[in-house]
Amino acid sequence: MKFWVGVTDNHWFNFLSQQHLDEVNFWQPSAIPLFKSADLTGMPFLFKLKSPFHHIAGGGFYVGYSTMPLDLAWDTFGVSNGASTYHDFLKTIDTKGKIRDSGGIIGCTILSNPFFLPQAQWLAEPPNFSNNIVRGKHYDTDHPDGAMIWQHVSEHLLQKSLDNTITHPTALTVQTPIEKYGLPTLVKPRMGQGAFRMMLTKAYQGRCAMTGENTLEVLEAAHIIPYATHGSHDINNGLLLRADFHKLFDKGLISITPDYDIKISPRIQQAYFNGKAYYRLDNQKLTNLPEQRELWPHRDKLAEHYETRFQR
Repeated sequence: MKFWVGVTDNHWFNFLSQQHLDEVNFWQPSAIPLFKSADLTGMPFLFKLKSPFHHIAGGGFYVGYSTMPLDLAWDTFGVSNGASTYHDFLKTIDTKGKIRDSGGIIGCTILSNPFFLPQAQWLAEPPNFSNNIVRGKHYDTDHPDGAMIWQHVSEHLLQKSLDNTITHPTALTVQTPIEKYGLPTLVKPRMGQGAFRMMLTKAYQGRCAMTGENTLEVLEAAHIIPYATHGSHDINNGLLLRADFHKLFDKGLISITPDYDIKISPRIQQAYFNGKAYYRLDNQKLTNLPEQRELWPHRDKLAEHYETRFQR
């Protein structure tokens, strides 16, 4: 099993270790991905602190990566960026000296189920991690160095799970590789609200599914089946929609059939004596869908919305 050890800002770590979050944004001002492979969902990602510590002190599980404007990253992830206010967020990035060079675009690596080891359990000076490494490196549990690091971390995670002190112990995505615990196994990590929005924006290439609108500030991540009921933060349970279409969709005044046809409720005209901007889309196919078919909205979820929530 491969995992990543990333060089981690100490202030970012200290702030987030005091929070109780289901996801964090391990951002980079350079907007260059930490690694190239796209098939790493669920991979452990460990935090190696900077001087004066140089310890591995926690981690999370890789969900995905995207680039985002600074203001949208704050709007999407808030304190999960590792700062209490947008001003502090900007100030932290400015100390890196690259905000102007990147044009205000940063790289966002989203990690689920973050964990923070008690300081007494930090792992000092991971083997073969040169001081010249500024971003991080991969380790493999098939190699002695990787096996040693992961044994140390996973024993802590196993104990946490047994103590039932992690919010979602069943979402831990790996088991320790040492023999008495069996082989390491990856499973799908739990996606949070921020990751849901980021991954939807990426899948729909920053364009509204119904209108094609590409002004990011007015686009929102909509759940087909509400998260408050039995919905999930899965891409297949989502649509990227312009804000007004999102509100109408949630109210059942707009829906989508399992054949991806847009339906506009007659109640908009009946209640508000208007709606021309919406009725022109009635019975039209969705304007924009992800290039990858496996990311399209599930037909059964669309059918449930259309049959149970749409106001005819």
